[in-house]
Amino acid sequence: MDFLSGLLKKWNKISLVQRIIIGLIIGILLAVLIPEQTRFVTIFGSLFVGALRAIAPLLVFFLVMSAIAQHKSGQETNMKSIIILYLVGTVISGLVAVAGSFLFPVTVTLGDSVSNIKPPQGLVEVLKNLLLNIVDNPIEALSTANYIGILSWAILLGVALKNSKETTKNLIANFSDALTKLVKWVINFAPLGVMGLVFNAIVANGLSALQNYGKLVLLLLGCMAFVAFVTNPLIVFLSVRKNPYPLVFKCLKKSGITAFFTRSSAANIPINMNLCEELELNKDTYSVSIPLGATINMSGAAVTITVMTLAAAHTLGITVDIYTAVILSIIAAISACGTSGVAGGSILLIPLAASLFGIPNAVAMQVVGVGFIIGVIQDSCETALNSSTDVLFTATAEFAKKRRQGEDQNLELV
Repeated sequence: MDFLSGLLKKWNKISLVQRIIIGLIIGILLAVLIPEQTRFVTIFGSLFVGALRAIAPLLVFFLVMSAIAQHKSGQETNMKSIIILYLVGTVISGLVAVAGSFLFPVTVTLGDSVSNIKPPQGLVEVLKNLLLNIVDNPIEALSTANYIGILSWAILLGVALKNSKETTKNLIANFSDALTKLVKWVINFAPLGVMGLVFNAIVANGLSALQNYGKLVLLLLGCMAFVAFVTNPLIVFLSVRKNPYPLVFKCLKKSGITAFFTRSSAANIPINMNLCEELELNKDTYSVSIPLGATINMSGAAVTITVMTLAAAHTLGITVDIYTAVILSIIAAISACGTSGVAGGSILLIPLAASLFGIPNAVAMQVVGVGFIIGVIQDSCETALNSSTDVLFTATAEFAKKRRQGEDQNLELV
């Protein structure tokens, strides 16, 4: 008993990323070497996806409702410009992901439950389904995992509760925190879940399944790199009219690298605060914009949600036109703003975007499972992009204000 207890303690001391890699390797080895004798490991994948499927609707509902209810108008700051930059950057990231998915379409390996899916017939049906989902009964939306309905009711209730008593807001925030903690507990079982999922994928489809995962990872990282080194610098240049790359590289170096390893925008807030102080930004502004950015500025999450959703659509043979793609980019941006602070939070919101195409929750959660398989690389890069952009856009808004006021003669973006 003492031996098992000591072994468990040593296992828990290993980082989650390393544990997931171990689970991934074991799943591959079992599927290749002794598949018949170890078929029981598939139950771990089913249990993992099932637990995520159960908790995700409640998590989205309380996170969004609590964030809106708790929001307060602060003192006179540059927050309006920063929020605009956050939202514009996130939407553009979604559009980059759409373009990348159209140019380099990828598919994912899904189970048998995808056979009887009827895709929506054009934009009119997509909009009709979207509107009907928005006005769905809130209890029905939660029980059937209608994420569009969940999001709409969470926003409305959050706005309605903005003027409620602090005790009420604290109660909602406590529920949100408790659900976030539950998700963290579930994600601690990700190594076993990934082992079962990759085992099942290889047994069912051979090693070619890993090739599909590789293509998906390359597409995700390519889109994120394009955002980090092309679209974000372009946004900075149009705002400040100076070479943006010194600031871009400094944010990636001082914020992005630590965020890559912590895999949490919330955990990287102190690093970003110190960087803002080093850049001599207004403390009244960045003390609000950095924590807010850790919640709503999610360019990397928008890329992940969009690419994974379109990969599911391509797998199911659903045709996506340009108008539907624009709607998807907006929904991905809104979904990204509701991403939880835990590792892999954006992956849990894929079903919300997938529901736009009539993809059932059961199928969307299979895509979530794929996301956790590649999450070792994807989530680290996503968080690095998200967190470094918080400082980048906070600094951009302040430097742009100085430019408008004629105070930028000696301003250098370093």
